[in-house]
Amino acid sequence: MQPDQLTASNLSPLTPAYDSILTLAPYQTGKPIEELTREYGVSDVVKLASNENPMGCSPRVTLAITEQLGQLSRYPDGNGYYLKQALADFNDVKVEQITLGNGSDDLLDILARSFVGADDAIVYSQYAFVVYSMLAKMQGAMDVEVPAHRFGHDLKAMSQAVQDNPNTKIVFIANPNNPTGAQLEQKELRQFVASVPSSVLVVLDEAYIEYSPESNNRALLDEFDNVIIVRTFSKAYGLAGLRVGYALSSVAVAELLNRIRQPFNVSRVGLAAAAAALADQDFIEKTRQMNDEQMRWLEKQFDTLGLGFVKSHANFIMVEVQVEMEDITAASIHQALLEQGVIVRPLGAYGLPNWLRITVGVAEDNLRLIDTLRSILSED
Repeated sequence: MQPDQLTASNLSPLTPAYDSILTLAPYQTGKPIEELTREYGVSDVVKLASNENPMGCSPRVTLAITEQLGQLSRYPDGNGYYLKQALADFNDVKVEQITLGNGSDDLLDILARSFVGADDAIVYSQYAFVVYSMLAKMQGAMDVEVPAHRFGHDLKAMSQAVQDNPNTKIVFIANPNNPTGAQLEQKELRQFVASVPSSVLVVLDEAYIEYSPESNNRALLDEFDNVIIVRTFSKAYGLAGLRVGYALSSVAVAELLNRIRQPFNVSRVGLAAAAAALADQDFIEKTRQMNDEQMRWLEKQFDTLGLGFVKSHANFIMVEVQVEMEDITAASIHQALLEQGVIVRPLGAYGLPNWLRITVGVAEDNLRLIDTLRSILSED
C-alpha cells in the first residue's frame, strides 16, 4: 500500500472538506417564542429579534395557502413557472433571469457553491450579514472583511480590497445593511460596480428593499452582467415561515445557478403564497407606512432614554446600550428583557458587544419594549 493511500485510509469520516469548516460556529437565530416560554414560563411574549413583519402577511396569502391544502401529496412545480412569470413582470426582467430559492440564504449558498473555490476570495464589509463570512469558510475560500465606515459599507476600501486580492470571485453587499440599517446611494454603488473587474460577481443582498424603495438597484442589471440581486419574501411580505427567495441576474448566471439549485427547493405552498403576496402591493405599502411611523416613534423614545442608535433604512434599528455602571451591558439588558418576555437580538457575534438590534413592531409591541426597557434602566 502506498504512503498516500495509508494517509487517506487513516482519515476520519468526520474530516471536513476544508479545515476552515472547523472554525465555523452554528448560525444563531433569534430566540423562538416557544423556547422563551419553556425557559422562563412567560406566556405574553413580544418577539422583536428576527425582523419579521409584525403585521403578518397579506390576506391573499391565506387564501392561496388554503387552495393548496388538497395538493400537498404532489410535488411542486420544480421550475416555479407562475411565480417566476409574476416576478419577471414585477421586476421588468426576463423569466430566464430569475432563480428561486428556499429563502435568500439558499440563494447565497448556491452562489458560493457555483462560483467560489478553495483558491478564491469573498469580499464583504465589517458589520454585514454574518452568513457572508460563513460561506467563505464553507467553501474553504479566503474571507476578506473590509472595515466599515460609519457602520456601513466603505465602497472605496472594498474596491481596493478587490484589487489587492485578484482571486476575488464574489463581493457581497447588503443594502440596506443588516444589522446596522445603513444604506448606500445608487450613484456610489454604480461607481463601485464599474470599478471592479467584470469577472467579479457583485451580489446585492436586498432583503429589506421593500422598506427602502430608493435602494432598488434593478437598473444595474441592464448595464452590468456581473451584478446579481438577491431578495426575499421573509421580511416585508411576511412569509418567513415558508422560506421563499429569488435572485435576478443575467441569463447566463441564472442558467448556472439553476444547475446547482435543488429541483424542488421551494414548496408548493411557498410558490402559491409568494405569488399571492407579490400581487398585493397595497399590503406592502401599508407595511412600509406602519414601519416608518413606528421607527420615528422609537427613535424619539431612545433619545429620551439617552440611548444611541444608528439611522436605519430597514425594519429594525441598532441601539447602543452604554451605561456608566460596569454591570450594565447590552448582554445584561438583553437578558433582563428576555426574563420579562421581550426578545431582541444581541450583536456580540457581529463584533458589536454594546449594541442590540431591535425589530420595529406594531405600536403595542413597541410600547411594551420601551416600558420594559425604561423599567430595567431605572432599576439599575
